[in-house]
Amino acid sequence: MSSDGNKKQFWKRNAAKVPGSIQHVYGAQHPPFDPLLHANLIKAGNKPPPATPGKPKKATTFQEFESITSDAWDVGDDDDELLAMAAQNLNIEVVMETANKVIENHSKQQEKQRQDETSDPYTDGRLVKSHSEAPIGSPKDAAGEHAALHRQRSLPHRPPVIPLVARMADQNTSGTPAMTEREASRLDKFKQLLAGPNTDLDELRKLSWSGIPRQVRPIAWKLLSGYLPANAERRESVLQRKRQEYFGFIQQYYDSRNDEHHQDTYRQIHIDIPRMSPESLVLQPKVTEIFERILFIWAIRHPASGYVQGINDLVTPFFVVFVFEYIEEEVENFDVSSLQEEALRNIEADSFWCMSKLLDGIQDNYTFAQPGIQKKVKALEELVSRIDESVHRHMQQYEVEYLQFAFRWMNNLLMRELPLRCTIRLWDTYQAEPEGFSHFHLYVCAAFLVRWRKEILEERDFQGLMILLQNLPTMHWGNEEVSVLLAEAYRLKFAFADAPNHYKR
Repeated sequence: MSSDGNKKQFWKRNAAKVPGSIQHVYGAQHPPFDPLLHANLIKAGNKPPPATPGKPKKATTFQEFESITSDAWDVGDDDDELLAMAAQNLNIEVVMETANKVIENHSKQQEKQRQDETSDPYTDGRLVKSHSEAPIGSPKDAAGEHAALHRQRSLPHRPPVIPLVARMADQNTSGTPAMTEREASRLDKFKQLLAGPNTDLDELRKLSWSGIPRQVRPIAWKLLSGYLPANAERRESVLQRKRQEYFGFIQQYYDSRNDEHHQDTYRQIHIDIPRMSPESLVLQPKVTEIFERILFIWAIRHPASGYVQGINDLVTPFFVVFVFEYIEEEVENFDVSSLQEEALRNIEADSFWCMSKLLDGIQDNYTFAQPGIQKKVKALEELVSRIDESVHRHMQQYEVEYLQFAFRWMNNLLMRELPLRCTIRLWDTYQAEPEGFSHFHLYVCAAFLVRWRKEILEERDFQGLMILLQNLPTMHWGNEEVSVLLAEAYRLKFAFADAPNHYKR
């Protein structure tokens, strides 16, 4: 960020403590197209409560970033050379060029991988060059499918449900697929780092930026979130103390869930959990019970925001990752109630504390009127107008407000847009990146929107654009797509961090 006094950060953490009741989150489930509501929200966002600046953002250079994330994009030998070039004190143009080369290298790897795979039956034996160009469904004829899709634009299109761990051979989220030599080498690096008496958190962030192997993800997330100390000798005592503290909250507060002043909170939580995904997991009675306790206790202990729709989704990645600390099976086929009671208690408490750490950094997203999200949506609009004017003007032409689709992106951290396996991979990087869930998420959302520019520009009416933006075809995404998205996001972050007149208000 420029030091110019007229320039502001994209947003500041809101420190106001304004108690609020249950807020039905605009865009959290199915955003209504209510122009009056949109106007009210935007109007409210223009006058947020007085804010206090967050921690001053440290000035960083690409050289400093490269020194802690040299394998940020899990690059090959050619990309290593490019990143070595970028380690020098380069200007913005050269850095952007370097990042573009890294992304191009990924695209070539992706194309080669697809050529090596057996043709997908849904493509009629034709090679699909990219998800952007891939047909949806299983038509007998591509042209016929295009016409059929055009005729059906008035109806929402929702992709079919696929298993949580589909394409897990390259996910390291669930199951135990055979590892490549490179994956085994990365896992060894993590194990060696974590085995020491004091874990070097900077080195852990460096390794984690490009993804964390499933086998060490639970301990890595607990360290990166700040839940566990770097000192190995202290970890067990910290775990015992924090788990006892959480269940102390249960004994103290949970019976009050049916009290008059808390019953609305509990009722809303009880309603929202069955709407979450994956259904095969959250609809298990034991899991539903655990989620209700976690969310209710968090709401009771954070009266400035209370419970808001969207917070419920943020439990799932932690819960799934910590379940894998105890099982080898695929999660969608696993009966969580079969775990020992002690394991379930540990998973519940650890999920609560790690979710709390995450929310500590973005709590102004969920305080009264949700000023943090409104600022971030506005920042996204300004950023997209700079990086892709065609997309921005196209949405303006058809009167699509960013608030109508991006509110959910900020409120749910893209969890409704991406498969859970991709969210888990994304969060590896978010926890390794400074201010990953708040600041860096903006650039990920911008890169995510521009990723669909071809499809966006093909839509010629408001309804078609909204249907597309609320049902983006990411169901087959995996590590490769997330890695490219993150590379693009970092390129944007570095290229636009010091742009002239950036986000003036």
